[in-house]
Amino acid sequence: MAANLKLAALCLLLVVSSLPLLARAECECEAGEEEEHDKAGALRLKIIAIFCILVASAAGCAIPTLGRKFPALSPEKDLFFAIKAFAAGVILATAFVHILPEAFERLGSPCLVDGPWQKFPFAGLVTMLGAIATLVVDTIATGYFQREHAKNSSAAIGNLDPADSEQAHGGHSHGVSAIIASSSCDDGAKLIRHRVISQVLELGIIVHSVIIGMSLGASENAGTIRPLVVALTFHQFFEGIGLGGCIVQARFRHKSFLMMTFFFSLTLPIGVVIGIGIASTYDENSPRALIAEGLLSAAAAGILIYMALVDLLAEDFMNPRVQNNGRLQVIINISLLVGIALMSMLAVWA
Repeated sequence: MAANLKLAALCLLLVVSSLPLLARAECECEAGEEEEHDKAGALRLKIIAIFCILVASAAGCAIPTLGRKFPALSPEKDLFFAIKAFAAGVILATAFVHILPEAFERLGSPCLVDGPWQKFPFAGLVTMLGAIATLVVDTIATGYFQREHAKNSSAAIGNLDPADSEQAHGGHSHGVSAIIASSSCDDGAKLIRHRVISQVLELGIIVHSVIIGMSLGASENAGTIRPLVVALTFHQFFEGIGLGGCIVQARFRHKSFLMMTFFFSLTLPIGVVIGIGIASTYDENSPRALIAEGLLSAAAAGILIYMALVDLLAEDFMNPRVQNNGRLQVIINISLLVGIALMSMLAVWA
């Protein structure tokens, strides 16, 4: 957990140091003087956004934990799978409909007249590399922890005393103990997989949350910010549900759960605060700003696409419980499509 937090902090520092800012592909390369900015109104909306997003993020993460008090929300119930599928749809639509088009827009801006940016689709390349990098981290982390768990399980089986077991249980308990230990090893492997998924998902969310937050905080246009507040609150709430569901399945200790929820909830508001701090000095059409935000947005899109498709949807859709239940398959497919549709519709306003 400590290593995860260090890596998350490093990602946050990298994003902050790049200072990605807003840019438009169709805009003039010099700031338009005719554009009206209501700085006081914009600041008021940003403060509202910070509190709305903070509350929505924490509430979203907390909902999956209610399975202890409300059995219908426990990971073994159909409703849990349906909610996770909806949240995965929201994350997938966020990547494809909101973040990826912005990456293409920024890296294809006519303001980038120098360099190779107009000659090659760097947004697509970086998105692909982001997904591959997430795959590498996902597989290496899962393999490492599963090998460590297998070593510990083998050592535990080797420490069993056959003589003692036979005296206590008529000679059959050693075989039974081995079977029980093997079953425990399988359960441990599943638990490790859920823990890696939850940690990698949170790291991916951190990257794009900081980028979005800084873009919102740097904007001085109240008309642009207003729909973003609604869209981001909706997005963070259901993204929190998806992350919270993974954390519940990972069965982290209470302290670890609170730390991960706290870090997730604060990331986007911190990005907004940073954006507010640089709002008076930023140049939204600066080539460096366009390149930095375009590359980081593309990487974030690749991370979220991988996590949504592989670690959330494939993980649940291929679950034997789902595969053996036709009714549940229909429910989670509909839930997925509804999540995608609602998040995609928000692109009309934000």
